[in-house]
Amino acid sequence: AAIAFSGAVTGTVFNWTNNTPSIGLAASGTGNIASFTAVNTGNAPVVATITVTPSYTNGGTTCTGSAITFTITVNPTPVVNPVASQVVCNGSSTAAVVFGSNVAGTTFTWTNNNTSIGLAASGSGDIASFTAVNATLVPVVATITVTPSFTGTAVTCTGSSITFTITVNPTPTVNQPANQLVCSESSTAAVTFTGTVTGTVFNWTNNTPAIGLAASGSGNISAFIAQNPGTTPLVATITVTPVYTAGGTSCPGTARTFTITVNPLPKVD
Repeated sequence: AAIAFSGAVTGTVFNWTNNTPSIGLAASGTGNIASFTAVNTGNAPVVATITVTPSYTNGGTTCTGSAITFTITVNPTPVVNPVASQVVCNGSSTAAVVFGSNVAGTTFTWTNNNTSIGLAASGSGDIASFTAVNATLVPVVATITVTPSFTGTAVTCTGSSITFTITVNPTPTVNQPANQLVCSESSTAAVTFTGTVTGTVFNWTNNTPAIGLAASGSGNISAFIAQNPGTTPLVATITVTPVYTAGGTSCPGTARTFTITVNPLPKVD
């Protein structure tokens, strides 16, 4: 604010000094102090002490009165340290978000534009870990905007906001494949896996590779010639797990199992 000096004696001249010119005010001057843009490039409040001395001149003689002092305190501008975005699976816990700043004593307020993920629309302070929610079939992205504030000498100064995101991937599914029963030396039916979430990858394991199917694989299972060199039915259990990956995070769904039973070829002695 502009500062206009006044006193009881008409014609008084006011000379002043400033012990901290870094705030944007000259080291000394005469007369009123006009409004100026305050400066604080540090991380703590800067206090400038201004000393004002009144003087009156008449008949070639200058008389100096008692000086007074006042202060101009310039609070620092707080910033928010960068916050990493997160990508998590539906039903899993997020990482707690701890905000930091270059200015000690900074407080933080935040808003969230997508409460469906399980986080409130707004809050203050750090964000505790919570269970992420995604009831859809595609990734859900929430943008969190964080604003820093610093209060010193009853004046609150607000810094620039930053944003980060929390992305919640959907939970993939796999439709139940049908069991198969075939004869040894005959072809199985190809198995095509399907699910509700586009982009799902289907990983499977087979507990009985002797039927002619590998112990594990990814994607659909092509038709193959079943094998059973024994004298009793051979049952293979295939477990298929759906996995959806986005943003570098892989999210598995509930696995399903089915069987391929291979009957032996009968022989006559």
